[in-house]
Amino acid sequence: MTDPLVLDGAGGSITVSPGALTRLVVRAAETVDGATVRRPRRSVEVAHGGGRASVSFELAVHHGRVASETARTVQERVAAAVVATCGLEVERVDVSVEEIS
Repeated sequence: MTDPLVLDGAGGSITVSPGALTRLVVRAAETVDGATVRRPRRSVEVAHGGGRASVSFELAVHHGRVASETARTVQERVAAAVVATCGLEVERVDVSVEEIS
């Protein structure tokens, strides 16, 4: 289970819910043509602390796509979205291709 992300600042704190983090990851991953996140509510995990994040989730790659290329592009997009939206350094994005659909 992903914990809420709390961003502390001089003017107060901002809490990003686990659901919002999951939706961020899913939307970023699914901007890649031929990629679909499998079981997003159960498979997306965002671990964070100390200004860093690690993300893991299951992916379906559409038939006719090169799975490794699709997964690498997904990794890049998810990392960029987490950096841009949350300001966290992304240590890793682990993608498990569980289905060719």
